Amino acid sequence: MLRHEFQPGRLVAGAFLIAAGVVYAGDAGGLWRTPWFVVIPVVVGGLCLAGAVGTLAHGARRRRRAADGAPAPAEPRTDTRS
Repeated sequence: MLRHEFQPGRLVAGAFLIAAGVVYAGDAGGLWRTPWFVVIPVVVGGLCLAGAVGTLAHGARRRRRAADGAPAPAEPRTDTRS
């Protein structure tokens, strides 16, 4: 039994941030030379891809719940007035 639902957007974001860390670690270790600006497109592209994957996963989850007939979870309240 899963303790929480799988969120593939967070997995993608984590993978790209780890890749950025590996690029800088390789540069710091002297394995290769990396300009400082190379990581910016990796991180921004990874975050954009993670957002797209998260949106698709959320849509698929909502569609599956609707097909199963299960009620959708209540949306959190955004107003702060009592």
